[in-house]
Amino acid sequence: MKKLILFDKSLFLKINRDWSNPFFDQVMPFLRTPSLWIPFYLFLFVFMVINFGRRAWAWILFFVVTVSATDIISSRFIKPGFARLRPCNDETVSSTIRMLAEYCGQNGSFTSSHAANHFGMAVFLFLTLRSIIGKWSGLIFIWAAMICYAQVYIGVHFPFDVAGGALLGFIIGSLTASVFNKRFGLVPDQR
Repeated sequence: MKKLILFDKSLFLKINRDWSNPFFDQVMPFLRTPSLWIPFYLFLFVFMVINFGRRAWAWILFFVVTVSATDIISSRFIKPGFARLRPCNDETVSSTIRMLAEYCGQNGSFTSSHAANHFGMAVFLFLTLRSIIGKWSGLIFIWAAMICYAQVYIGVHFPFDVAGGALLGFIIGSLTASVFNKRFGLVPDQR
């Protein structure tokens, strides 16, 4: 386990310090802010209502349940259980990191709730909309991966934290999408 933690910290320092550049220094903090993604979520909800009518509300409910479940399980159960320090609070690396976030949270680092939430959403979107969006549906995973990378780059999570969050999101997104697809499914509204 010690070797894994040392590898995780070493990879963190590579991403946070060695692979840094002025462009990413500007983009990565902005990339992870919720306000950047609000227009996307609003577009998505309007798109669903316009194309799927009343069935869209079940989809929106399941989408919200997915995000809520990933956030609650990550923040209220896993983080307190592991009690891993964030890089900005970990004495073994805190003095050498580049902290690009405005704050250093005092809650645990494992799992990353950002990673869990965004991968949960990505998997849910992919599994419920891929028959409608087609080959473009896979792009949603690039979005989620960019959020995860930004968490490490700005100094608030170790790589294993985001990997654990992504796995949690993948599991929950798969479960909620499976239930939604079996119970409701999406067929465009015939107006």
